[in-house]
Amino acid sequence: MMLRDDDPPDRQIAKLTRINAVLIDRIDRLEESRGSAWSMFQAAVALEQEVLARTRDLERAMADLSQRNRELAVARALAEEANRSKTRFLRAASHDLLQPLSAARLFLSALTDTPMDPHQTELTDRLGSAFESVEQLMHAVLDISRLDSQRIEFNRQPVPLDDLFRRLAAEFAPVAQAKGLRLRFMPTTTVVDSDPIFLRRIAQNLVSNAIKYTHRGGVAVGARRKGAMCWLSVYDTGMGIPAVDRNRIFDEFQRLTHDSATPGMGLGLSIVRRACAKLGHPISLSSEAMRGTVFRVGLPLVQALSDTPRLAVAPLPALRGRVALVVENDPEMRRAYQMILRDRLGMVPRIAGDTAEALATMGDEPPDVILADYHLENGDTGFAAIEALRAASDRPVPAVMVTAHRDPAISRRCAAMGIHLLEKPVSPPDLAEILGRLLA
Repeated sequence: MMLRDDDPPDRQIAKLTRINAVLIDRIDRLEESRGSAWSMFQAAVALEQEVLARTRDLERAMADLSQRNRELAVARALAEEANRSKTRFLRAASHDLLQPLSAARLFLSALTDTPMDPHQTELTDRLGSAFESVEQLMHAVLDISRLDSQRIEFNRQPVPLDDLFRRLAAEFAPVAQAKGLRLRFMPTTTVVDSDPIFLRRIAQNLVSNAIKYTHRGGVAVGARRKGAMCWLSVYDTGMGIPAVDRNRIFDEFQRLTHDSATPGMGLGLSIVRRACAKLGHPISLSSEAMRGTVFRVGLPLVQALSDTPRLAVAPLPALRGRVALVVENDPEMRRAYQMILRDRLGMVPRIAGDTAEALATMGDEPPDVILADYHLENGDTGFAAIEALRAASDRPVPAVMVTAHRDPAISRRCAAMGIHLLEKPVSPPDLAEILGRLLA
């Protein structure tokens, strides 16, 4: 739209009015645009300040979290070191604790073979019960410590259940007889895959628990195959376990009765649960009030015992006159071994304190069996003694390693060397049984 000189005045006025309106409209739009951009600029500045503030808050939170993580890592490291220290202490102390206990039990066993009046007999019986309680407590503490360790190793191997049942029968028959209970172990040819030491501990705790809480009737132990599994079952005719207590009984220090006449610390089933969980053995129980309880432990099958060569057990008279070379650094244990081997088993003990003395004691006549303690003096071990004695002999000599160290490496090395393992504290029946098997 342009003004012309020849336009009449009213035409020029109309054009100027329209031009003015267009310019005013453009100015208004420009102002609106400038106002929106300014607002956006101000909002951006405010948002940037908010982002900076939140970033500073986040950085402070991250720094605080890092500090907490460092503190947690330090606390965790301290806890792990404390746990390792506890395990090392228990492992080291177990030898020093079980050594005098083993000697005391062997001396007490020798004492019971001597003539005594009724009062002395009662005292020795009470001493035996006290030693047994201490032994059970120490075994429980050591077992729980091992089972709670993250680095525990198991020595899994084929375990003939018939051999296990026979040893349990010899161990618990006097206890059941004293309570007037029937104790029966069903014959079996089953061989299962497990750690022999912990499987025995599981069975010991289940049988002991059944006898404790059974006051009439009896206890039966058997094995039933089902598929690729064998279920080791312990039946009793005791009071039964109420449904509300069937989870609680596997916790520490839990007992179904506060009757002081029923011994125990409430640790046996806790050890059973821990050991079964670590070994992958499922465990179940069923119970009926005043009718009894049955515990079952699932074990992987290996093969029939008839396919496995077995060692017979020699009767005690067959041990008489046989020579046993004992390598033991503790004087009390040496004397205790000498009394049990000579006076109870009728054997000929030769006693030595270390490998060099054992070689000198043996001379040119190898013994019938070697009985060596794992922990000797000045870095010497029972393995070194057995290897040296066997190397100096003209025939293979059976050997027994006695130890308080529950170390799978020791078990594996014993198996590799054909050495039988006997845990402390040593009981005369276990010692006689294993010597009888070796010398059959």
